[in-house]
This record gives sequence, structure tokens and C-alpha cells, in this order.
Amino acid sequence: MTQVITAPEALKQPVRRIRVAGVFLIALVAIVVLAGIHLTQGTSSVGAGDLIKLVFGQGTDNSVNVLVASRVPRLLAGILVGLALGVAGAGLQSLARNPLASPDTLGVNAGAYLAVVVVAALGIHLPVLPAGGISFAGGLAAAVLVLALSSGGASGPTRLILAGSAVAMALGGVITVLMLLFREETARTFFWSAGTLVQSDLDAVTQMAPVVAVGIIGVMLLAGKLDILTLGDDTASVLGVHVRRVRVITTLLTVLLSAAAVTVTGPVGFVGLVAPVLVRLIAPLIPGLLRHRVLLPLSGLAGVLVVLLSDVGLRAVFGAQAGIEIPTGIMTMLVGAAVLVWLARRYRDSGASRTPGGASSGIRTRRRFLVVTVVLLLLVVGAAIGAMLAGDAFLRTGDIVNWANGRSGRAITYVLDQRFPRVLAALLAGAALAIAGTAVQAVCRNPLAEPGILGITGGAGVGAVATLIILPSASIWLLSGVAAAAALATFALVYVVSWRGGLSSDRLVLIGVGVSSAATAVITLMIVGTDPWNLSLAMTWLSGSTYGRTLPQVAPIAIALLVLTPLIAHHRRELDLLALDDDVPRILGVRLERTRLLMLLCAALMTAAAVSAIGVVGFVGLVAPHAARALVGGSHSRILPISALLGAILVSVSDSLGRTLLAPAQIPAGLLCALIGAPYFVYLLWRTRVPVSR
Repeated sequence: MTQVITAPEALKQPVRRIRVAGVFLIALVAIVVLAGIHLTQGTSSVGAGDLIKLVFGQGTDNSVNVLVASRVPRLLAGILVGLALGVAGAGLQSLARNPLASPDTLGVNAGAYLAVVVVAALGIHLPVLPAGGISFAGGLAAAVLVLALSSGGASGPTRLILAGSAVAMALGGVITVLMLLFREETARTFFWSAGTLVQSDLDAVTQMAPVVAVGIIGVMLLAGKLDILTLGDDTASVLGVHVRRVRVITTLLTVLLSAAAVTVTGPVGFVGLVAPVLVRLIAPLIPGLLRHRVLLPLSGLAGVLVVLLSDVGLRAVFGAQAGIEIPTGIMTMLVGAAVLVWLARRYRDSGASRTPGGASSGIRTRRRFLVVTVVLLLLVVGAAIGAMLAGDAFLRTGDIVNWANGRSGRAITYVLDQRFPRVLAALLAGAALAIAGTAVQAVCRNPLAEPGILGITGGAGVGAVATLIILPSASIWLLSGVAAAAALATFALVYVVSWRGGLSSDRLVLIGVGVSSAATAVITLMIVGTDPWNLSLAMTWLSGSTYGRTLPQVAPIAIALLVLTPLIAHHRRELDLLALDDDVPRILGVRLERTRLLMLLCAALMTAAAVSAIGVVGFVGLVAPHAARALVGGSHSRILPISALLGAILVSVSDSLGRTLLAPAQIPAGLLCALIGAPYFVYLLWRTRVPVSR
């Protein structure tokens, strides 16, 4: 295992200037080599020989035009973005004293991108510098919120990642809704939503370069104080550092760097996470490398290497045309997901998020349980009836009665025949996701966990989208089978990688987030590499929509509920014990790992069935179990039915609103679930945060 150097040890080590200079020289040489290769890649016929001729003044006008108009702007954009994100990531990690902090995990990229989309949706076309200012404001707001929710990041990586994921998902839902509402206005922003280096000129690079320079110089001026800050706030205060001022200025400068990068290329994923990690990996070999006056610029160079290597690899593997069609951010996201998984195996959260599922839920009376059950059953019936009535054409309850008795007219019959499978799919999928979330939270002893966060939803989505792309006319049974197999394979990967002398719930959650990020990148890669006919189908699954569902497509989720719900309910007592700790179940004779594995398998299968029915829907498995626990207490004999009812209501209402608000256009149910669930998740994190003394 790589030796870990603590902050005090890093400050004691002298800076070996020759070795440090050697590292910088190697990094610069690698960048020059990659830049040379980068300039030879492209869709035109200009190759290495033409570039060599240009160096000696023998190049053609065509070669010059290709370089000036396309390749040099792309190269400079990659260098600028790599520098900005590398330095920003190193600064944020020092600020939060957390190796998992980055512009992605702190929601900076998502906030900056949302600000750009909002401006575009309003029909405002801003020059580069004002657009950068808008990005800065959005990124700063997101970063402040995530840092506040995670107690400044000091409470551990699990809370930081969960807070960042919740904020990013909520902002992503808003972005997608805006893109649906304002298709023409936001069309320009969609292509670089995953981070693309394609540039038509040098305007963005030349105008953002001074901003990046100011940000890097500003962070470098704080290098000495950041060194002292790594010792702890109290120690830094004793040594004369104004802790709050340093934190505020560092946050502003790192967000400024991230916003500049988003303005030029869009949100290029995980560069700010990977670059500092690469530097820390070689730190044990080079004394003094973790001093911030060395760490910050070297992280910037590492960021350039990550971006250029990803872009070169993308075009080398998928062809020159892929460099235009496939965003470079997809490749960096895949690399970053792998690094996140690697870090998760080394770091473990002991923060406040590790709370037994029913620890703070209190005891509820049986009468309260019965009242809540009756009320929720009435709400489920009301939601179902409302869903049947609402849509692009509003009906009356009498129409439903006539339809059920076979006496409705042709038009009414057609409308209700279309709506009934959708309503049923939403109700059953919501219940399945809620039950799966209840099992996952009990096994992980973490009320902030859910199937989507553990990567199960993403894995099922990969299977479903791959099936739609390869076999667009695949039957629902084949689609469900592949989705289930992919979900199980993803679950197996997360479980095996998380196992390290036992199962840690923190590792399980963090590795699940990393695998889920990788799944998102794979799905995006599959979508952008296919034809437009498959694209619409895939996007439907990714957004979580009931559009076009038929009764045969609902059958898998119904079967999953009928088979797996009794199995999970049968183990309700074991779930109560698992939610406490590891010792009590063992003392009482519970086969701990066997029960965990069985419950997670059931959750994976239920999630796969739900994905096959309505696509990828997030946060239902988080919100419903936690709300159920607050209503009826911590006993899983009560949580399971109440959670299922709440999940059914949440998805059904979201689907009804999505079909009604913009009729005849539709907002996918998954987006509305995210918009409803993510704020609740944020509230939950805020309520359970642990204030950090200053």
C-alpha cells in the first residue's frame, strides 16, 4: 500500500529542490510530447509531416488554416482547463482537508453550468467574460451550499460526496427541465454539457486566460497559509492565520478557476479530483512535494496531462471524428470514477451520516401506524385516479367508471387505455424503489443511502440502454433480463470492491457513487455514439419516463414485487438488527453477511425491474424510507409498507405533473422526482450536519 504522509509530516519535510525540479521537468516534457501528438490528430489530412514542415517554414496555407482554426484552439483550451481545474482541485482538497473534494464533488461545475443554461434559456447571449461571471456566481452558490451541508468537508468523505451528489442531481434536474422548455435557446449549451474541447476560435481561451492566471496567482499567494491550515483551524489561529478569511478567499479563487474552465469547455468531469491525487501518489518519493507552493502548480500540470491524455486517447481509440462527437469530459469522468473508487477503499467516514436507520425515529403507537396507513392508502387511490384523469386531455371520474364497465366512447377508451399502463407502472415502480431503498439503508446503516447512490440504478440503466441501442425492437422480457443482469453485475462489483476485511457502509456508499459516475459516463458514451433514432429511446430511459408503456412492460415489476416483497418482509426482524450494529445481530444468531447479501440482492433485482418499467428514477429509495421512518418509527414491519405507499405516491404524482404541466409536451417523471427528492435530501443533510469549531 502507498505510504500516507500526514499534514504535520509534510510540513517537516524539506523541499528537495533538485528532485522537485526534476518532477516539474518530466511533467513539462510529457505535456510537450502530448501536445505534439494532439496537434497531429484531427479530421483533416494534415499530419505530423505537415507540422514538421511548418516548423521549418515550408508548410502550406491549408496546414496553417487547420492549425489556427481548429487544432491550436483545442490544444490551448485543454491546457487552460487542465491548469485551472488541477489547481482548483488541490485548493479545494486543502480547504476541506478531504482528498475527495473537487469542483465536481462540491457541485461547483453543476452550479456554474446551471447559471449558463439559465442565461441561455432567457435568450440572453453574453460575451465570454460576462458569461464567466455568471458561471462564477452559480458555482460559488453551489460550493457554499455543499460545504455547509458537509460541515466544511471536515466531517468526512461520505457526507461530502452525498451532499455534492444531491446538489448536483437537483441542479441537473433543473438544467434538463430548462432544456426541455427552451429547446432552441439552450441548444448551443447541450453539446458541451459533458465537457468538450471543440473550439471554433481563440476568443474564449484568450479572454479566460487572464482570469485563470489571476486565480492561480491568488491561490499561490496563499500557499504558506494553506500549509499551516492543514494542521487544523485551532493550530492555524494560534500561529496567526486568519482562518475564516483564508477559507473565504480560497473558496472564491478556486470557484473562479472552475467557472473559467466551465465557460471555455463546459464541465469537464473529475480533473480536479484526479490531478492532485496523482501528485499525492508520488509525494512519498519526493520530500516536500505536499508543500502548497509545489503542490498547487504541479497539480495544475497534472491536470493538463489528464485532459490532453484523455483527448488524445479518445481520438486514438474512437477515431478523429469522435473528437468532435464525443465530449472529452466523458473520458475524464471514467478516469475520475476509477480514482474515486480507489480513494474510497483507503478512506473511511466516521461522520454523522453513519447513523442507524431508526436511531432518531422514536417509537410510534400502533394507532398512529394504522392512521398513517389508511391516509396513505387513500392518497394512493387519489393519486391513481388523478393520474387517470390528468394529462393533455382532462377527463371526469364518470369517464373512468364508463371505461371500467366497457361503456366509454372510442376517444375516451383510447386515452384511458394509454394512461392505465403508465399509471400502474408509476405506482409499482415507486413502491419497488422505496422497498429497495429501505433494505439498502438498513444494510448500510446509513439513512442517506439508496439504490441509485450505490450504483445499482446506473448499472441497470447501462444494460437497458445498451439493449435499446443494439436491439431497438427488443422485447420487454429481454430488456428486463439484461437490465437485471447489469444491475446484479454492478452490485457484485460494488460489493466485492467494498469488501476489505468486512463490509464498511462508508466504503459501500463511496464506491457506489464512483461506479454510478462511471455508469453515467458509459451511458453518455453509448448515446453520443449511436444514431438519433436510438438517442430518443435512450434519453427516455435515462430521464425516467412512463411514456408509451404497455401492460406487458409492467409485468416484470409486478412479478418482482410479488416475489421479493414477502422475502424482504420475512427478514424484517433481521433488518431491525442490522440497522443497529454488527455485534447485536451476531450475538442473536443472525448470519450477518448472508443476510446482507440476500437483502442487497433483492434490492438490486427490484431496482432492475423498476428501471425496466420506467427507466432511471433517483431519490425515491432515499426519500420514501426516511419519511416512513419519521412517520411510523424504526420498526421495519411498519417502515416497509409505509415506504412502499410513499414511493408509489411520489412517482405517481411526479408522472402526473410531468404529463400535465406542459401538455402536450411532457416532463419525465424521473426529473420531477429528482427536483422533489434532492431538496429533501439537502434538508436531511443540513439537519444532521455537525458544526465544526472555528
